[in-house]
Amino acid sequence: MKTNTESNTLLVHVNGRVATIQLNRPESLNSLNVELIKGLTTKLKEISITDDIDVVVITGNERAFSSGGDIKMMLQETNESDFFNVMDNINELVMTLYSLPKLTISAVSGSAAGLGLSIALATDYILADEKSKLAMNFIGIGLVPDGGAHFFLEKKLGEDQAKQLIWEGKIMTAHEAFQKGLIHEVAPNYLEALNDKLEEYLKKPLQAMIKTKKILVEKNRPQLLKILELEKYGQHKMRQTEDHQEGIRAFIEKRKPQFKGK
Repeated sequence: MKTNTESNTLLVHVNGRVATIQLNRPESLNSLNVELIKGLTTKLKEISITDDIDVVVITGNERAFSSGGDIKMMLQETNESDFFNVMDNINELVMTLYSLPKLTISAVSGSAAGLGLSIALATDYILADEKSKLAMNFIGIGLVPDGGAHFFLEKKLGEDQAKQLIWEGKIMTAHEAFQKGLIHEVAPNYLEALNDKLEEYLKKPLQAMIKTKKILVEKNRPQLLKILELEKYGQHKMRQTEDHQEGIRAFIEKRKPQFKGK
């Protein structure tokens, strides 16, 4: 059975036991604004109680999985209540995705940066087109990672390597990200690789796999919730720094920022 649904920012396709959610803001490289964040959370919650679906794929388009948080949205958050509401929306999305009682796959093409990479890291399996670029680049605008990135990076890389990756903030090729252990697979054609992975999963005892996921999620839930709260208040603090303001100005003016450590 195949079904398709659409919204302004999401395309959803269900084929048998697999639901594919495509981020659909191509004009902004699928940057994550409030509408997209809330829409994705709502769709994941609907899928979580749909017994017929066992696997969820999140993808973008050839140009981008997601370029990260919407800079225009960030500039519009002029008061504290707006900022904390947005951060709570992000945190709800991450917890919903991480704890989803389905197997989840991120199929990455183009760029996956900042919050976009955090979203990918919240899934169970990340495969990337060999031409894709990945970056945990919050440092470039004087911010700390959010979307649970501290939790996911520390789990994958260990504390020391997680810090170095965050502090460097450099753009990685898919092969570099794979070598670090950040993603699971690199392919010449991510769509072909995705189809192969889905065929493999659908031949396995998925309920046993999902039960293992649930056990580990319950073990890790308190730590992830704590990290998300720490990221929220840490981000609020960083948004008040001179370095962040300089980072935003440099981004808009397309120049290298001149940070002062303030």
